[in-house]
Amino acid sequence: MDKRKPKRSVFFRWVLNNKFSVLLLNILLILLIILLFTKVNFVFAPVGQFIQVIAPPIVLAAVLFYLMNPVVLWAEKKWHVPRLVSIVVLFVLLVGLIVLGISLLVPATQKQIQGLVDGWPKYWKALQAWLVEISNRPEFRSVQSQLNNSTAKIMSGLSSWFQKDFMNTFSNIGSAVSTVTTIVINVVTAPFILFFMLKDGQRFKTDVIKLAPVRFRPQTESMLTEINNSISMYIRGQLTVAFWVFVMFTTGYLIIGQKYALVLGIVAGFCNLIPYVGSFIAMVPSVIIAAFTAPGMLIKVLIVFIIEQTIEGRIISPLVMGSKLEMHPVTTIIVLLTAGNLFGFLGVLLGIPGYAVLKIIVTRLWRWIQSISGLYEEAEPVSPEAPVVEKIESEDKSE
Repeated sequence: MDKRKPKRSVFFRWVLNNKFSVLLLNILLILLIILLFTKVNFVFAPVGQFIQVIAPPIVLAAVLFYLMNPVVLWAEKKWHVPRLVSIVVLFVLLVGLIVLGISLLVPATQKQIQGLVDGWPKYWKALQAWLVEISNRPEFRSVQSQLNNSTAKIMSGLSSWFQKDFMNTFSNIGSAVSTVTTIVINVVTAPFILFFMLKDGQRFKTDVIKLAPVRFRPQTESMLTEINNSISMYIRGQLTVAFWVFVMFTTGYLIIGQKYALVLGIVAGFCNLIPYVGSFIAMVPSVIIAAFTAPGMLIKVLIVFIIEQTIEGRIISPLVMGSKLEMHPVTTIIVLLTAGNLFGFLGVLLGIPGYAVLKIIVTRLWRWIQSISGLYEEAEPVSPEAPVVEKIESEDKSE
């Protein structure tokens, strides 16, 4: 009997039996599922509210966890100190440092903040007068109307934000009490979460790995380890660099006699948590204050800024951060802009580590797709001279 293979249709050959078409169909199904979720997003509204409630204390506890966990592991492995004992000792030291910082820094900081709040209107009015003077010069006369319109829009936007958002937040006692209560709850809840994260952190990782299929557990463990190392390195590195930025700016401002040196140093350290642009943002109030204090002070502030950027860029950041995140500066700026636009200030702070986690997951998923799809396998090149070489070798052997 003549056994011939059944003739396949074009649809079967180009769609059902084509790996690329199947991949496109899978992508289409994923997009349809996402579209379906957007149509029933009201179902997930309680989940979003729940995440908003628990996210702040968990984030605070996670930051402290990545700072304290290496010390706990070191004490456990090096000196065989029980994990619970080292955790309690670290908690006592942390409370002591907080009390010491409050007793030393808060009075001086409060005094300088009050002075800055009282004196800021004077600096702001002087800046406005300077901008008006610049716009009235003959060389800027052709664009004077545009400058005036832009200045008016900026001032109107700031005034609207201050009146609607900032003032309305504390327009009544109820909202103020609610805000203070939320902060207190987050601060009180975070230590409890931190304690159990330090105590049962490894157990949590083991439980997550058990949720994965047995076949994928080694890959899951490797991925979780890589994510943990990436986040740990980023958080410890950013906080360390921010601390030294605070020290350098405060010391430099004190040396040159800049007003509100401590407050401006704290602002610089906090803003440095935003990569690349944080220090420049922190320089704005310092430059304004120095410009209307004395011309020489402005030059001194710029010198302090140049020295700080040189030390940070050449010494501190390479030693502390290294290049383990492997992020191009353009990628970092795009991530900051996107995360800030989507999630506000919290997105700016958490955008980089979030991107690092997504990059690890997507990279591993892509490697898995490459391995199972067969679309990226390269055939080994066959050398045309191989048969000739084999023939010559066989002739030599026969002789």
